[in-house]
Parts: sequence; structure tokens; C-alpha cells
Amino acid sequence: MLKQINGLHHVTSIASGAQGNNDFFTRTLGMRRVKKTVNFDAPDVYHLYYGDEQGTPGTVMTYFPFSGARRGRSGAGEVATTAFIVPKGALPWWQERLSTYEVPGVQKGTRFGENVLAFRGPDGDGFALVEADDDRPGWIGNGVPDEAAIRGFHSADMRLSARGAAATAELLGFMGYEREGADGNVTRFRVPDGNAAQVIDITEVAAPEASQGAGSVHHVAFSVDNREKQLEVRKALMDTGYQVTPVIDRDYFWAIYFRTPGGVLFEVATNEPGFDRDEDTAHLGQALKLPSQHEHLRKALEQHLEPIRD
Repeated sequence: MLKQINGLHHVTSIASGAQGNNDFFTRTLGMRRVKKTVNFDAPDVYHLYYGDEQGTPGTVMTYFPFSGARRGRSGAGEVATTAFIVPKGALPWWQERLSTYEVPGVQKGTRFGENVLAFRGPDGDGFALVEADDDRPGWIGNGVPDEAAIRGFHSADMRLSARGAAATAELLGFMGYEREGADGNVTRFRVPDGNAAQVIDITEVAAPEASQGAGSVHHVAFSVDNREKQLEVRKALMDTGYQVTPVIDRDYFWAIYFRTPGGVLFEVATNEPGFDRDEDTAHLGQALKLPSQHEHLRKALEQHLEPIRD
């Protein structure tokens, strides 16, 4: 069993437009845009990162906004809901705010004894706010007070077939997660002594396979401290039979990827070097930052990419 994984690092999804995506996270949810860069494999598409003040691992939601992308189709083999922690007692405030911003799909509930407010993003993305104790500081922006500010991730909920759920549960156990309990058709796993974003839920469903598009999670990334621990995880996964990519430099972290038995793409990302490697903390997310291999395209990209009004 692996001991190197801390919990979630980031979650990356697909959007149909940059401006609407930026407005939802920075204005509606009050998160900070911590990086404005491009997709390494498709540099004509932004890669936008939102999180806390510093983009701390375990707080960062990222997006590839493909202009005009069709909606994804929900089903088995996907991350259906990304949940964030807010302070206890904050959900009534959020329910009013989401109503003011005409956010769809707002629904109150409980899961594993925690108060939950579910809602949908601009592309039908599944989100939830969960009331829980959390010492992480929130980013205070666009009228969100500290007593309601998002602290970071709570969990990612994977919707899987029965076979995929069983095999993925076994994988999570190998990755250091412990089964915490069940609530209906949802099983909860938690990595002990990790960061605050240490929960994964598996919801078992009988449904056709999901199809990715706008509103779909592209991959979920798990945190390790450094490259040495990442290489240990890579070797252990490969020894177990998983096909794992070589280490890829993503400028703000190093990454490896592999496909889970349930169909979800997992990444293992380092906490180093962080989002302040090319911008000071006070100005994170303001300038367009390009990977070195795409810097020669700057003039063309600045003309092509949709301007984002802050």
C-alpha cells in the first residue's frame, strides 16, 4: 500500500467558453484565478486555474475552455461531482447567493452526516458545497466573506459501474485510501493523515458509459510532496500492472497519468514548484503565461485567444 499520496491536488474539467467559466469561479464562487496559461497539447486553448491565494494543492479547480464545445453526456465512468468545503453554518448564505446569480440545480441535502448544497456550473458541471471544519484560509473576493469563503476541495465523487466500482475501490486501497463507510449506493474513502482534500466517493450506478464534453471532468489529480515520491508511486503502479505515462513537466508541477479500471483518468502531481514560480503571489493569474515550447507562438495566441475581462 502506498503512503506517498496526500489527497487531491487538482481537478481538471472542460468548459465551452473562457469568459463564462472565469466569471462563474471568480465572481459567483469568489475563488481566485491563480494562473492563465494554455493547454500544453492544444496551445490555442486556455488552461485556467482557480483556487486559494497561492493555488495550494487541494484547492485548485482547472479548466480547458474549448469554445463552443458540446455538452458531455453523464453516465458511468466519470467524476460526477466535485465538492468544496465551506465553514459550518455557511450554506444558507450560499443558497441565497447562488439564487441571486441564477445558478441552476441548487438542492440541499446531507451525505455521511454532513450538510451539502449541490448545484450546477455553466456547462452542467456537478458541484457541491459541504459544511465542515477546515483550518485552510479562504480567498475573499467578489463579496464572499471569510465566514462563507471556500476553503478548498472536500471530495470528488466518481460515478462507476458495479465492476468499475469494485476495481477502483481496490485501486484506492492500494493508493493508501481507507474505506470509511457507505451511505446508500455511495462508498466513502479517505486517505489518513493527508491534506484537507482527502476524500473520494464512489457512487455505483447502472448507466451507459459517460461521454466527455463541456461540463465533464477530464481528470482528477492526486498530490505527492515531490518528484522522488512521485517516482515511487509510478514504479509501484507499474509493478501492479498499470500503464503509467513518463513524468511530464507541467511548469507548476510534474505529472504522471494512468487510466483507472472504472474509466476515470487519474493524475499524480507534485506539490513543487508551485504557481509562484513565474509570478509573485500578489499578481497570480493576471498575465498570460506560456510554456517555453509555445513562447514563440505568443503573438498569434494573444490574437486568437478569447480576451478575458476580470
